[in-house]
Amino acid sequence: MPIDIEVGRSFDTLVITGPNSCEGYAEGGNFCGVRTPYKVYFVAEFDARAVTTGIWKEDRLTPGGRFAEGSESGVYFTFDLTENRNVQYKIGVSYVSVENARANLAAENAGWDFAAVQHAAERRWNDYLGLIEAEGTNPDRTTQFYTHLYRVLIHPNVCSDVNGEYMGADFRVHRSRSKQYTSFSNWDTYRTQIQLLSMLAPDVASDVVLSHQHFAEQSGGAFPRWVMANIETGIMQGDPTPILIANAWAFGAQDYDPFPLFQIMRRNAEVPGAKSQDVEERPGLKQYLEKGYYNASEQLEYTSSDFSIGQFALHACGDEFASWRYFHYARSWKNLYNPQTGWLQSRNADGSWKPLGEDWRESTYKNYFWMVPYDLAGLIETMGGKAAAEKRLDEFFVRLDAGYNDPWFASGNEPSFHIPWVYNWLGRPDKTSKVINRILNEQYTSAPDGLPGNDDLGTMGAWYVFACTGLYPMIPGVGGFTLSTPVFDKVVIHLKHGDITITDRGVGIPDIAKAMEPMFTTGDAEERAGLGFAVMQNFMDKVKVSSAPGRGTRVTLTKRLDA
Repeated sequence: MPIDIEVGRSFDTLVITGPNSCEGYAEGGNFCGVRTPYKVYFVAEFDARAVTTGIWKEDRLTPGGRFAEGSESGVYFTFDLTENRNVQYKIGVSYVSVENARANLAAENAGWDFAAVQHAAERRWNDYLGLIEAEGTNPDRTTQFYTHLYRVLIHPNVCSDVNGEYMGADFRVHRSRSKQYTSFSNWDTYRTQIQLLSMLAPDVASDVVLSHQHFAEQSGGAFPRWVMANIETGIMQGDPTPILIANAWAFGAQDYDPFPLFQIMRRNAEVPGAKSQDVEERPGLKQYLEKGYYNASEQLEYTSSDFSIGQFALHACGDEFASWRYFHYARSWKNLYNPQTGWLQSRNADGSWKPLGEDWRESTYKNYFWMVPYDLAGLIETMGGKAAAEKRLDEFFVRLDAGYNDPWFASGNEPSFHIPWVYNWLGRPDKTSKVINRILNEQYTSAPDGLPGNDDLGTMGAWYVFACTGLYPMIPGVGGFTLSTPVFDKVVIHLKHGDITITDRGVGIPDIAKAMEPMFTTGDAEERAGLGFAVMQNFMDKVKVSSAPGRGTRVTLTKRLDA
């Protein structure tokens, strides 16, 4: 019984090297409409000899052919399954060369023991997924939780080879002592994913930060926004990478020299026209610096980046003077407030107001209004106080499924992710928990279409994990959490220096009912608006976050004996 196996379709060059092997490379093609001409080299092997081989091009077969090239082409192998119905296939890949792909395969999977590879992968994944232990009475919720945690941890991707070589942003081969990573969806991941990765795997997150430094140094001196392989695609907007790096530092990933990174941050923030490859990283920067306003959604991203740069300057580099400068830029969000409309709004270069609906990337002015997470108190005061803010939020959460142009909450897109926790700044944390539980129960399921939007390289997954644990990293560049009621009976987060234990004394309460008023206290009953990550590390191993009907969420910290 013969079986045909085709290899190819988008490969640019592919050659059969024996009766059980082939090698070649493929070009990356396009991503979100942007050409991405990186190359992926590969070496592939079967554990059986083919009885016939050949090449194909579109709908034409050429038996005995060995070399295929161009789009819609490839090679094929035909095996006789009379005596053995199982044919195994393995492949090594590299962004550098076929030789490196062969070395990667030899180093990482030299044998043909499928069960051993499977079990090793399962053990490794159990180690990572076991960094958070969640206990509850809803098996489906637990399944969703660990599926989302898995998605958090599959990106970014290692792109360096076993010999340390990788293809740089200058299209030259470089060698790194650390692992080089790629797949940086930073407009997305700076909001949730990098914080969780930094907590659970600070060594990996530190290498991710260093990978950004290498990319900037090789690509023209500026940090990129969205990297695919060694290509800056320029997808999305703002200046997200300084936020991502500041978040990594704030949440414990600090195995690198912060000063070179700070200098690159400053270039992004203060040099109009600064580019990574051929992408200008802050369009409109000259107007933003000189006049204090620009297109609204882009400016709000810039202000979050500037606030994060200030935090990084202060806490990573000890440069208080520089931090003042960037905090000043961050406050320019106020220049977007139009008292006539009561909303944040874009302005023309002459200072006049654009129409309220213009310049909102993938969302609306009602979603972006709340994208001042570093100055929510100032935003609330500017709009007229807590009562006005609460009314606006109540109207906003009438629905949870907004598309790009809908004026209500968008569970499936990043600009809205933090908004449920804004209620905490209004003294209504009960409403924070109610909204979060509505989102978890109405917008997420374990079905194949059970996400409200694109996971965006673990961003949505990290949102789900944080929402379930009752901890959310609200403020860019700040290591800490705003709180809500956890949905599990008990969660233990295993960190490098100890554990965080989160308990819910309201055992048996349906998720939808877990909406009590959080109260944030330390052992001396000092009230807090949130919980700092540094405080948690200082008290590690004795952290309890618990909730009970009528009491809300209580944080009790007992100081470590060695602290």
